[in-house]
Amino acid sequence: MQKHHKEIYLKIAQLPNNMEMNNDSETISNFKKDSLDQSFRDSVATISKEGNRNYINPQKPKGKLYNLRSYFSYVYLVLFFSLPFIKLDGEPFFLFNILERKFIFFGVIFWPQDSFIFAIGFLTFLVFVILFTVAFGRLFCGWACPQTIFMEMVFRKIEYWIEGDANKRRKLNEMPWNSEKLLKRGSKVVVFFIVSFIIANFFLAYVIGMDELEVLVKEGIFLHFGTFSALVIFTCVFFFVYIWFREQACLIVCPYGRLQGVMLDKNSILVAYDYIRGEPRGKATDAGTGDCVNCHACVRVCPTGIDIRNGTQLECVNCTACIDACNEIMDHIGKPQGLVRYASENNIAKKEKTTYTWRLRLYTIVLISLLSFLTILLITRDDVTARILRTPGQMYQKLENNKLGNLYNVKLANKTRKVIHVDLKLENIEGEIKMINPIDVPKESYFQTSFFIILKPAQIHARKTRIKIGLYEDGKRIETLAVTFLGPAI
Repeated sequence: MQKHHKEIYLKIAQLPNNMEMNNDSETISNFKKDSLDQSFRDSVATISKEGNRNYINPQKPKGKLYNLRSYFSYVYLVLFFSLPFIKLDGEPFFLFNILERKFIFFGVIFWPQDSFIFAIGFLTFLVFVILFTVAFGRLFCGWACPQTIFMEMVFRKIEYWIEGDANKRRKLNEMPWNSEKLLKRGSKVVVFFIVSFIIANFFLAYVIGMDELEVLVKEGIFLHFGTFSALVIFTCVFFFVYIWFREQACLIVCPYGRLQGVMLDKNSILVAYDYIRGEPRGKATDAGTGDCVNCHACVRVCPTGIDIRNGTQLECVNCTACIDACNEIMDHIGKPQGLVRYASENNIAKKEKTTYTWRLRLYTIVLISLLSFLTILLITRDDVTARILRTPGQMYQKLENNKLGNLYNVKLANKTRKVIHVDLKLENIEGEIKMINPIDVPKESYFQTSFFIILKPAQIHARKTRIKIGLYEDGKRIETLAVTFLGPAI
């Protein structure tokens, strides 16, 4: 039966995705349904049979990949906690101030006028996510997602430190509420809340800037009660996620895991179990068995409680803990490492090498096109944007020497870190511009004023005359705008 079990695995793996059901495929489908263990699809590891929350107590991972993830996480955390302190020309290096609609990326300021660049940038990021997922699955989730890094590399390690490894935590769960349990659980709650409060403060620093955050702290709670209340709310959210919700954020809330099913194909590289080599499972000393000794080491270290041997699943975040655990067992029994490894379905089932498929080529072309377009937009982005409109409700005015005048409003946005002086000049007609106030646009701010355009009657040949106005900074034209000059009917 075990030999037949392995043959069915091979047949299933080689079936085309769009194959019509014939007698053979129907037999295989029925066998897969009846003979293979599919019970894992009927339940979620984080929910008990009674429908209650089932806490996952994974064993502490160890191995080369876990060490690499740890080093990467340390760099990630250092950057996260240090970037709010880094400034360029007195401004934060990164800022996401939604309230003031001001965003700074790598020291470059973006305003609402740059919404088109934002849209193209978001579309570029979306295509990159699709391309990355098609090629490497949920690698981002396991290695770079803030939720995973804070959960596994901060809070989980605090939990290991206070409560111990998986077996000790299970014993602690079953233990009555005595002094030891109260001390450990109480300590974990206090430390988790303090760390959550620190994280919430740094997230706030990314929104309002570290300087503003320091001012709020010095001036006290009562002067900024609203901001402090929001900070406490976010602290409670982080605390709730990391002490109770945990991996559910990846399984239920995050849409990326849900999209994985429509993005992956048989050429996607992800954490996979080599069932060709591993099946049928049995003891290492048994004849005719595969390399999998059914030790469940991969299950015990999984932070989402799944069995990777069941194939690609929604819950898998590609954290590679199962790879390290399986490699250690293979070393103990004298088998080659890689029974669980980064591989595609075709790598395992058909022994094919990873190829650069037409799908990846198409996404790459789209991504390169969007990146090129985004680069052009960033290079040609204006430091000063302006809008000129004729003052509504105002007719033309007759001035001395029989001249005609129209009143206009000009609004400018300065995206730089310096005060900019702008001069207005008529480009396609002779006339005069009379300013109400000089145009000195403050740094990183808006400026609005009014001005007159004065023309001679001989220059007006229609009810509406199209006029081009040039905006000059230090004698250099930075923009040209068109307006309408209203005159008497001819």
